[in-house]
Amino acid sequence: MSEKKAAIGRPKNEAASKEIKDQAIALVRAQGYANVSISDIIKAAGVSRQTLYNRWASKAELVLEAFFELAGAQVSAPDLGSGIPRRDLLARFLHEVFDHLDSEGDCLRSLIAAAQMDGDFRDIFWARFVSPRADLVTALLKDAQERGDLHASRDVDLLSSFIHGAFWYRLLNGQSIDGSFADAIADDVFRV
Repeated sequence: MSEKKAAIGRPKNEAASKEIKDQAIALVRAQGYANVSISDIIKAAGVSRQTLYNRWASKAELVLEAFFELAGAQVSAPDLGSGIPRRDLLARFLHEVFDHLDSEGDCLRSLIAAAQMDGDFRDIFWARFVSPRADLVTALLKDAQERGDLHASRDVDLLSSFIHGAFWYRLLNGQSIDGSFADAIADDVFRV
């Protein structure tokens, strides 16, 4: 018996996947998450319903994957292998996150609003979008402690929550999220 399993059906067309994600992002940007249907995305992408559902089980999974990829292209993980001071790594990471939030703020606010109305969407949003970024910050802070850049008594999980709470709060309230705010957060986290 062969170890390899034969593929069933046609292979996924990557161009179709990209077009579906691009159209989903464009529609959510223009109309907000709640106002976009699967039918709208299918029509805009010029694909069949089956093509979409062969890739994603729901609109939430599709939209969050598209935004996760977009964020990943705009925000790089902090390089913990570098000799850069961890305060500077945190500030650089937050600058990139805040630039992304500035450009996608309206979309992200609509995703957060949808997450409050739909528990399944909230779980997916947390698992695919929020938690991975929180894990990056927590790992950076743990590394800073190991290097002696951050006092051992500081609770890195709590600090990570404070950092995220500060910028999500500002995002949700339409307040400025800019480089000076990123620097202020990094300075305060690493103050002696």
